[in-house]
Amino acid sequence: MTPRILSAGDRALLVQADDLESTLTVAALLRQARLPQVEDLIPAAETVLVRVTDGTELTGLGDRILELITGNDIETVGGATDDPLVIPVHYDGPDLSDVGRATGLSIAEVITAHTGTVWRAAFVGFAPGFAYLAGGDERLQVPRRTESRTSVPAGSVALAGQFSAVYPRRSPGGWQLIGTTSATLWDVAAEPPAAIQPGGWVRFVDADADAASAVNDAAVGSVAETAAETGGAS
Repeated sequence: MTPRILSAGDRALLVQADDLESTLTVAALLRQARLPQVEDLIPAAETVLVRVTDGTELTGLGDRILELITGNDIETVGGATDDPLVIPVHYDGPDLSDVGRATGLSIAEVITAHTGTVWRAAFVGFAPGFAYLAGGDERLQVPRRTESRTSVPAGSVALAGQFSAVYPRRSPGGWQLIGTTSATLWDVAAEPPAAIQPGGWVRFVDADADAASAVNDAAVGSVAETAAETGGAS
């Protein structure tokens, strides 16, 4: 990876990477470096905007960032966390069957693919708290809908291209809706307001499967308890 570093006004630098994966790595590396001049990092699909403190000498900082990027083993930076944000999903979305047809997967296989990997928040955009999650099963790459919806409910779990996302608030949208969650992902009273931050990790779980498993475990426990009380008589 050979990034380019450009000035972006008098208080920011723009780091241009080769692709999304390189951008994720650059952003993770800069977060870990904690350079004192850096106030904020704003990643996008192929760039990272580096906002700096007033009076920072941009050329020197740009050279330092370039040294960090080229002097590290970028393949080992920003590995998956052991403590991702877990989001329970009811896979009841109106586009779930369409996603299955587009990918050649059964509905059960779509759900397994969506829950089977840990997703990484590459960047946020479109709406406050709307995180573009990357790193999912490649079989789930589907195009946006040909016609956007005028209103997508908050908590809708969706796919588009290589990304998955959760709509944090009701808004228009053209992604493929595969499920819903009751998790609150945007709360102006919280700090930070967005539950999913750039660079963070997310794991989706099948809420209905978990509920069915809990019911089954309770039923098995009840049968075992009854058998113990009756001495196993039938």
